Amino acid sequence: MSVLSVYSDSNTKTLETSTDPDEIAQKLAEINVSFERWVTERTLSDSLSQEEIIDAYRTSVDRLVNQYGFKSIDVVSLRPDHPDKKTFREKFLSEHTHDDFEVRFFVDGRGLFYLHSKSRVYVILCEKGDLISVPAHTAHWFDMGENPSFKCIRFFTTPDGWQANFTGDDIATRYPGFDEFVAQYT
Repeated sequence: MSVLSVYSDSNTKTLETSTDPDEIAQKLAEINVSFERWVTERTLSDSLSQEEIIDAYRTSVDRLVNQYGFKSIDVVSLRPDHPDKKTFREKFLSEHTHDDFEVRFFVDGRGLFYLHSKSRVYVILCEKGDLISVPAHTAHWFDMGENPSFKCIRFFTTPDGWQANFTGDDIATRYPGFDEFVAQYT
């Protein structure tokens, strides 16, 4: 279940919450963030190659490539038994921006995006079937939890891929982490 909770950026009191995908998309559109739900007719096994995963969503992938001119697409996956999971998690936990927009489609698993915009923090739990597109220069961070489990298609318009500009703000430490947030909804 996808979940959006909105907080003030000055305290952690929840202002509103939604689990309706249409409401989530509408609320995120107010800050120029795109949210979509994708489906595939194919059954996807864990043994599929990167190309096979992308091909399973070919129509939607091609639509985005044509619309935004993406130069590269890849698939990233992280599982609870990964030896460097703590290092990978910490890399994304601080507030940052990008000069390019960040687009992720969750093929499997889930992750928590935090978007800091207009004196609010929008916390969106993305799960299998969710696509999120965060505009360039939007302050955000990401938490995959202590035992990450996700597979995402990533889209890039620049050959350098993921490049962060950290803000130096400690705001990310004031909001519930992935595991605490997810526990509220399971």
